[in-house]
Amino acid sequence: MGVNVEECEALASAVTASGLVLQVGTMRRFDPNIAYARDFIAEQIGEVLAMRAWYCDSTYRYEMTDTLQPLAYTSQTPVRAEGNPKANRRRYYLLGHASHLVDTAQFLCGEIVSVRAQLAEKYGAFSWFISTEFADGSMGHLDLTMSVRMDWFEGFHVYGEHGSVVAKAFQPWHLRAAEIECFSVADSSYHRPLGADSHFFRRQVEGFADTILTGAPQAGADAHEGLAVVRTLAAIDRSLSTGDTVKVADLAGAV
Repeated sequence: MGVNVEECEALASAVTASGLVLQVGTMRRFDPNIAYARDFIAEQIGEVLAMRAWYCDSTYRYEMTDTLQPLAYTSQTPVRAEGNPKANRRRYYLLGHASHLVDTAQFLCGEIVSVRAQLAEKYGAFSWFISTEFADGSMGHLDLTMSVRMDWFEGFHVYGEHGSVVAKAFQPWHLRAAEIECFSVADSSYHRPLGADSHFFRRQVEGFADTILTGAPQAGADAHEGLAVVRTLAAIDRSLSTGDTVKVADLAGAV
């Protein structure tokens, strides 16, 4: 939602004062099968013990994207903003990619209250391993790797008192719903939703409009959830600098 905590706090306050709707563009919430998993976790799994999630971009992503999207043609004299947001890759990857990973984790399992992060950087690739503590006392492990020498690799596991969830997600522009298996102790069975309408980019715009026009409950991340993600990203960055476990609520400043 922003690049530092203070601007996100100001934006969240402005939203509250105005009564307007703000929705952050984290589209995985609109994958119907990930939404199904979230409801299963909330309603059937009981206490959550642990979760792990991973977001591993592929070195082939642009080759794949070029086969899925119309090619972009640009002028010979394009007008660009000053600076290069990708000049600092570590910061760019946290803001542009870890934001999705953190939002999915909080969408599924609630508020992250502390983090401890490690980073490996080799041959131009980056891999963050992030230990997390959730507000309910469960623990988590987040893996952000930019980029793997294979296909896009994204998914999560959630382990609970009365069941578990296993998920595999795909390169977003395939518009393919995640493969989800929810195991329930109640009937000793796996439940696998189809997710036929999986155009989550269109679905997030429709959800945003529905909240504005009809007052429907907001399915997308709101301003306070967007703030929580940026605060968590800042905590991850701080943990890398100090080597310590960092309380998310204490964080201010930029990523």
